[in-house]
Amino acid sequence: MELEKIQEALGAADLDGWLFYDFQNRDKMAYSILGMDYEKMTSRRWFYFIPREGTPRKLAHNVEKGKLDSLPGDKEVYFAWKELHRKLPQILGKPGKIAMQYSPMNNIPYVSIVDAGTIELVKSFGFEVVSSADLVQTFEAVIDKKGYESHLKAGEIIQKIKDEAFTLIGGELAAGKNPTEYDIQQFIVKRFEEESLTCEAEYPIVAVNEHAADPHFQPTPDGSSVIRKNDKILIDLWAKLKEPGSIFYDITWCGYAGKEPPAKYVEIFDVVMRGRDAAHDFVAGRFKEGVPTYGWEVDDACRNVVVDAGYGEYFVHRTGHSIGEAVHGNGVNIDNLETRDERRLVPGICFSIEPGIYIEGDMGVRTEIDLFIKDDAEVVVAGKKQSKLVLIT
Repeated sequence: MELEKIQEALGAADLDGWLFYDFQNRDKMAYSILGMDYEKMTSRRWFYFIPREGTPRKLAHNVEKGKLDSLPGDKEVYFAWKELHRKLPQILGKPGKIAMQYSPMNNIPYVSIVDAGTIELVKSFGFEVVSSADLVQTFEAVIDKKGYESHLKAGEIIQKIKDEAFTLIGGELAAGKNPTEYDIQQFIVKRFEEESLTCEAEYPIVAVNEHAADPHFQPTPDGSSVIRKNDKILIDLWAKLKEPGSIFYDITWCGYAGKEPPAKYVEIFDVVMRGRDAAHDFVAGRFKEGVPTYGWEVDDACRNVVVDAGYGEYFVHRTGHSIGEAVHGNGVNIDNLETRDERRLVPGICFSIEPGIYIEGDMGVRTEIDLFIKDDAEVVVAGKKQSKLVLIT
């Protein structure tokens, strides 16, 4: 746990403290930020309060009184619920403004972990409870130099494997064979293993024609389409190095099994590509100017392009997601559709930009890049950006 940095962040945010709470291992983020073992059973409620200044304070149940012993601070133990209600305000001290894993109106559900009853309890002691979303991002989603280098290394390999997958499809078709979506997915998974990458059993998407209209289509041995000439093909693949602290890399590319893709397919790809680039340019421009930028704003910058082209109703998901040691990280998402992500983009975070258009029964198109904001505010893309459909001939 980075106690000094946490207290500095509390001071910068003008907060009186950060209250961590868990019951039955509900808050994995708390264990990560505090450096605790998430795998150990937690059958009783515990509280850990980090004040803006001074010594942290712990409150653990008598049955699991050693639960927080790995953390610095003064410890109190409770037995009955009435004792919990008496001792909790004591460890919190003078009423003020404290952060918890909570989000007003559930705007950011990814950090809205603490139950409403516990929030009510803390508020009943006279405290103002605010969201810890920005603090969580700082201590869970900001990537160090080593992590970013692992992201770049994984990206080089994944770009290569993506190219190999499209080449394999072309070779099979040229040989008079028709691989299935599942065959190509399993080829990618096999190549991940050969290159010491892991997707943590969340397998790549290979989808053709109408299957690509399902943003999270998953090919199975019995539910996959055969890939034929003149098919429209989407491949979404993500993985990271098999090394501690490694950061995921996540891209989506589209192709066509022929020389002349349908005009509608080309048109739709052009729309999502322009939306993707508009989002990238928006972020880069804002950081160059030093203007605070929020996740929902970036979603709007991308989505407006798709809406203006007449395809807004077919762009059915957020523009992008946080990327970290998990492919969907705990930082800001690029979202003003599924949620209104009011977190600020900051140096050291990585996130995807992946607009898509999905026309049920016909086709789906998505293009995805990963953006990283460097310490000097430069906004960079790891690897190639797709600028035209892959033609598989």
